[in-house]
Amino acid sequence: MGAVQIVTTCVAAAITIVAAVLVVRTVRRMLAVIRLGQPDPTRSDNRALRLRTMLKETLGHTRMLRWTVVGAAHWFVMIAFMALSLLVLEAYFEVVKPGLGLPLIGAWNIYGLVTEWIGVLGFVGILVLMGIRLRNRPGNAERRSRFQGSTMWQAYYVEYTILGVLLCGFFIRGFKAANDELEWPTWAAPVSHALGSVLPAWPAAVSLVAMVKIIISMAWVIVIASNVTMGVAWHRFLAFFNIFFKRTPGRAGSGLGALRPMTSQGKPLDFEEADPDKDQFGVATVEQFSWKGMLDFTTCTECGRCQSQCPAWNTGKPLSPKLLILNLRDHAYAKAPYLLAPTEDLSHVDALALAEKERPLIGTAEENGIIDPDVLWSCTTCGACVEQCPVDIEHVDHIVDMRRYQVLIESNFPTEAGVMLRNLENKGNPWGAAQSTRDDWTKGLDFEVPNVASLEEGDFDYLFWVGCAGAFEDRAKKTTRAVATLLNEAGVKFAILGQGETCTGDPARRIGNEFVFQMLAQQNVETLNEAGVKKIVATCPHCFNTLSNEYGQLGGHYEVIHHTQLLAQLVAAGKLTPVQPLDGAVTYHDPCYLGRHNRVFAPPREVLGAVAGPADDNKGLVEMDRFAERSFCCGAGGARMWMEERIGKRINVERVEEALSTGAKTVAVACPFCLTMLGDGVTGKKAAGAAPEEVEVVDVASVLLRAVQK
Repeated sequence: MGAVQIVTTCVAAAITIVAAVLVVRTVRRMLAVIRLGQPDPTRSDNRALRLRTMLKETLGHTRMLRWTVVGAAHWFVMIAFMALSLLVLEAYFEVVKPGLGLPLIGAWNIYGLVTEWIGVLGFVGILVLMGIRLRNRPGNAERRSRFQGSTMWQAYYVEYTILGVLLCGFFIRGFKAANDELEWPTWAAPVSHALGSVLPAWPAAVSLVAMVKIIISMAWVIVIASNVTMGVAWHRFLAFFNIFFKRTPGRAGSGLGALRPMTSQGKPLDFEEADPDKDQFGVATVEQFSWKGMLDFTTCTECGRCQSQCPAWNTGKPLSPKLLILNLRDHAYAKAPYLLAPTEDLSHVDALALAEKERPLIGTAEENGIIDPDVLWSCTTCGACVEQCPVDIEHVDHIVDMRRYQVLIESNFPTEAGVMLRNLENKGNPWGAAQSTRDDWTKGLDFEVPNVASLEEGDFDYLFWVGCAGAFEDRAKKTTRAVATLLNEAGVKFAILGQGETCTGDPARRIGNEFVFQMLAQQNVETLNEAGVKKIVATCPHCFNTLSNEYGQLGGHYEVIHHTQLLAQLVAAGKLTPVQPLDGAVTYHDPCYLGRHNRVFAPPREVLGAVAGPADDNKGLVEMDRFAERSFCCGAGGARMWMEERIGKRINVERVEEALSTGAKTVAVACPFCLTMLGDGVTGKKAAGAAPEEVEVVDVASVLLRAVQK
């Protein structure tokens, strides 16, 4: 061994030992913080399914590839990063002796060929990602960059590290080729041979560059081991676990599905036996999140995809799903020394941890709060953040958990929402309408709508769940009548509960009042079970989601279908035939709780396509820029329907402007909340002279009814 090899070997060994010690210490700390979270036994079921999902989302990059260029570049970089571990290991042999390679596989031509092209494509991929980050850096491009609030130096450091290691790999092979020591022929390593043809024959260079490669790699390990909250680096290891332990939806393929039920010590909370002094009512401190929540906070890669899709953030409100997670992460790790203190003697706990202990989880800047109340109450629970997150962070569950404590224990929530909650408790609907008027919408129909109370079990195919909006809100009542008329026209036997129906409890649950939700849900489950209901059709996606995904938590198991799904089936079967052409083009707005939450995208479009046909010359079905999984919320979800929107631009106005840009005369919806929000937005635009008078917002059922009736 020459003098150069002795030096390179000693340097490589020393920095590797330091890196190994630091990373072991950091991983132990990280695990200790994650274990501070509350138990959640639901994360260990269906392990085979979880494994398949994890492999599909990581190796298949199914979420990343929704953004095609970024996703493809990231996939090549990920594969290159995995291959780098082998190439870094190879460097440890090369610092000892330039001609050495990996034992067993190092001389295989296929190994040389595969790693050569992984290196090339990884090099191109990292350059693309660096360019995208630079182009979209805060203040340089978009009004509100998705990288705003991210720790940019960390991302740049990670990217330049990968770039440096890849370059070192090519120079090592290039010098080997120049020294005529490269193990593989030109066809297996063309770039390395080409580089070797212009490099000098210098045997010591291989060991020196290998040492530089190890220094760059181990310096990266030391840096991330010194920054436990450096998610842009740690997600490379944690993402596999975070995706594996993601919560499974209420039904196979149902999207986001149900909210997590309120739990205490990992068990569902029974309000009849709950004790506020002993049981956990929502989340009041960071350690009251589940351990999966702690893992979520640690895994965040700060990519800002959630932020870029959030309707609140895009309309100038303070909520950024990314910054919310990062604030919780930083708070958890800053408070951890206090939480992990083995005794009550806090003299050895640093001042930062003690100061962090005193900070309220929810509070204004003046109160030194972690999460501002305006951030908490801006969320529409639309799920765009969860849908886009490449590592499956569950933002909505965490937001609702914090809301639960604020509502149930602190009674601290927007005042106007209090009217809605009182109406739910006293009247069984958020509008406060008299229960005796719940089936008034049937008046004037030229056919009878039977009540289940007058029928025997099995005398009807579907229970028609009308919903509160469908029964009491004037615009939504038109949808209800249209659906009933179409079902009657198609010969579908259906019945209603009439005054026996009450609110499903969706707005109460989303605002955080789990007590009112359970009260209403248990009442409905009892009514439905007594009536022998098996199949339900609902016009409201919020009712649809709650009945199908959440009532099972309380013993209510039903086959639930949205009215657009049933109408699509009837049109396909020829039981409903559109004959009246639609005037002008139509665009469809995907409701969040129908689309993202339940993956119902095609049926509404099938109905509209049957009426309007394909897009052609200001006719047919035209899509907005943001549709399907990336649809932009109307602003009504998460109980925002009953809260004032005082900050930034109104979300419904943003969506209406996008709909109007398509040039469509008809904006079709499939949700009564969307009907109200977009209808109000179009009315406002007309009043301002910014929308043609002929533009209207109507439900898919109303569009079909006009086409069916001659």
